[in-house]
Amino acid sequence: DAVITVPAYFNDSQRQATKDAGAIAGLNVMRIINEPTAAALAYGLDKNLKGERNVLIFDLGGGTFDVSILTIDEGSLL
Repeated sequence: DAVITVPAYFNDSQRQATKDAGAIAGLNVMRIINEPTAAALAYGLDKNLKGERNVLIFDLGGGTFDVSILTIDEGSLL
């Protein structure tokens, strides 16, 4: 099973092509997620957060700048 990250600017056909490439490589692609979302998930995994928190994620790529706002409650994304 695999979760694959893609740049936030990928459109639906690019996401589907990535998923298809994963399947060709023998992966069971469970989900395609944006890179900033993956960063937020990684942030929440190693924190012992109590209560609800709003998290602002900055993804400064080589040619992109993506921002995501997420709510994490007791370590789970809402």
